[in-house]
Amino acid sequence: MTPPVITATPTPPSRVERLVDEAVAGIPDVEAGPVLAETRRIAYDGITDEELAIAPVMAARSLVESEPNYSAVAARLLLDGLRTEALTHLAGARRQASHDEMAGHYPRYVREYLQRAVALELADPALLTFDLDRVTAALRPERDLDFTFLGLQTLYDRYFLHERGVRFELPQAFFLRVAMGLALREDDREARAIEFYELLSSRRFMVSTPTLFNAGTTRPQLSSCFLTTVDDDLDSIFQGYRNNALLAKYSGGLGNDWTPVRGLGAHITGTNGLSQGVVPFLKIAGDTAVAVNQGGKRKGAACAYLETWHIDVEEFLDLRKNTGDDRRRTHDTNTANWVPDEFLRRVEADAEWTLFSPDETPDLHDLYGPAFATRYREYEAAADRGEIRVFRRLPAVALWRRMLTMLFETGHPWITFKDPCNLRSPQQHAGVVHSSNLCTEITLNTRAGADGEVAVCNLGSVNLAAHAGPDGLDTAELGRTVRTAVRMLDNVIDINLYTIPEARRSNLRHRPIGLGLMGFQDALFAQGIAFASDAAVEFADRSTEHLSYHAIAASSDLAAERGRYPSYDGSLWSRGVLPIDSLALLAAAREGDGLDVDTSTTLDWDALRDRVRRQGMRNSNVMAIAPTATISNICGVGQSIEPQFRNLFVKSNMSGEFTVVNPYLVAELKARGLWDRAMVADLKYFDGSLGAIDRVPADLKARYATAFEIDPRYMVEAASRRQKWIDQSQSLNLYVASPSGRALDELYRLAWHKGLKTTYYLRTQSATHVEKSTLRGTDGTLNAVPTAVCRMDDQDCEACQ
Repeated sequence: MTPPVITATPTPPSRVERLVDEAVAGIPDVEAGPVLAETRRIAYDGITDEELAIAPVMAARSLVESEPNYSAVAARLLLDGLRTEALTHLAGARRQASHDEMAGHYPRYVREYLQRAVALELADPALLTFDLDRVTAALRPERDLDFTFLGLQTLYDRYFLHERGVRFELPQAFFLRVAMGLALREDDREARAIEFYELLSSRRFMVSTPTLFNAGTTRPQLSSCFLTTVDDDLDSIFQGYRNNALLAKYSGGLGNDWTPVRGLGAHITGTNGLSQGVVPFLKIAGDTAVAVNQGGKRKGAACAYLETWHIDVEEFLDLRKNTGDDRRRTHDTNTANWVPDEFLRRVEADAEWTLFSPDETPDLHDLYGPAFATRYREYEAAADRGEIRVFRRLPAVALWRRMLTMLFETGHPWITFKDPCNLRSPQQHAGVVHSSNLCTEITLNTRAGADGEVAVCNLGSVNLAAHAGPDGLDTAELGRTVRTAVRMLDNVIDINLYTIPEARRSNLRHRPIGLGLMGFQDALFAQGIAFASDAAVEFADRSTEHLSYHAIAASSDLAAERGRYPSYDGSLWSRGVLPIDSLALLAAAREGDGLDVDTSTTLDWDALRDRVRRQGMRNSNVMAIAPTATISNICGVGQSIEPQFRNLFVKSNMSGEFTVVNPYLVAELKARGLWDRAMVADLKYFDGSLGAIDRVPADLKARYATAFEIDPRYMVEAASRRQKWIDQSQSLNLYVASPSGRALDELYRLAWHKGLKTTYYLRTQSATHVEKSTLRGTDGTLNAVPTAVCRMDDQDCEACQ
């Protein structure tokens, strides 16, 4: 953890005591005494001001494993250091304030902070033209106290404005800056800024990381994801590298479609030589992504997509291996298979599959569904007649097994499905979906060439946990949240700084947004529902139905207010075909076989269809469920649609390592008289799992099962229920405790049959890390105990979320 900068005057012990008393106020099951005792224990003669300021924070965080609420105490103590740092920086002399004192100072502080940020050319001068009396009157200083330690530390380390490492942006100023930045072009800027601020500061909804970084700044690159297609010529390939660098510079994850590039051994007319294939170009792309690391905030990240019929697909599968010729390896590049339905049909029929070089089969790249299958078979016949020079034939099952083997061994390439992405795309009339993005949730059209389009998506996520309780989902509140969220995301498109013209052209023509969700597991906990249950699958269905309904309605109403997106005519929307209706298009293409999707509905979709036909849509796409790897930490909930990793573990990310304890479990164990030192020790010994702890009742073991204890088929079924409502896709990790060839084969075939568009990481037990750490035990002695360490949320998906 990076300690706040504190200036020279020593902090008197009496202030530490007052500070800790304030920090524990109103938080159940915590006391000042243990924090002060641990602070005194770690203090020493000659301790510096900086160390003394951070000592109570460290003391409080050391108590989290025995009482999760000490995380909030640690956050409040960290907040005091942040207040001192910010106020001192603005005043030029040491200034301190308690939370109560700061509540009265906040409006004046915001004015000073904005003036300083504008002077440093960090904030847009237009923010100073707002009616600051009006917007600062809406500030909610008490919400500074609502963070977990992980959430506030994440904001401190990565998001708050700073001058040479000295932070001067406090949490409510941060949310207000983002809200004002997104309201710049509204007619009543102040009213909308207040509306947006209320949503963000309550954390019912959070925009994605690039938007949080850059909204209201002098370089408002707010978009999350970019998809590109690379053509089969050097100009396009090297333009692709340049585009990747410019797109990654100000944040954003990249998805690159490399399928058009000719394969190994293909003829090059210009030199009369033979191609070295796509792999050498992928290596350069990977190095570019590492080199452009978003100003040191996060490493750049990209995902390369290749269709399964490409002649280089077998080499593509090996790109992440640690053995072999390192000149044909890309250790930092993510990879994904773009799989047509025809391939899966061949796998299930135990038939042969033919690989081609795209320079000899160029139209396969733009074909999907029955048209692809027909043309593919024609090329096979041409190869048999000797009319195609570069091709190779192999059993489809053999290639499928190798795909799954590499996925297990290296985590790549991911499995994504070309035909569902295209057959259900609202924008079929405007182009072809050639890939997904870095996190596999975006499915937008791309096109290379002089008039090409780089697809852009603008993301944000509803905190589902903030809309669910013991009585279920508050659909009315969810509707209000979604309406405001869609407006915020639509504003991103017009305010955005575009670093390449292809991105601007695409975004303004189609205006796609990606509204997703996070805190799904928390919402289940709040209702007492086990993840591996039919009730959880049903909740996934109904909650996403409401999210989809309100998102489509909000975009349609925006179209009535602001106008339809330019490429609307001819879209599925214009024909009255909503995402739930597009399932029929996929079913028809599979000819009644190969699709097993529940199609139940509960809302008045006929009325919404009529509304869309009458008003149109403001956005070509409205939904996509992103990983929310970082913004879920800010909101203090589980990320995206993920099951919980463990009930007690250490989360390791770019901000350090944080002890995480499941507060829902702890509350239930307390209610049953089972939460004690022995239980903490057992949870640590069994890596945060309840399964082997005899005194835990069976109902709790089922409800608080961890990711690797859940049958992954429930994850696929829940994802299938969501996918029917979503016009894009979802970032779906699959957890398999005991992987085998048969288990993976059945799981990924199930994903295809259930109509999924994409999958993301395959998580296996070997992909996690368990450390034996010497930690202070609950009895105060030092003991060697196992601590599950999760590093899975610090993957490249943070580039988007």
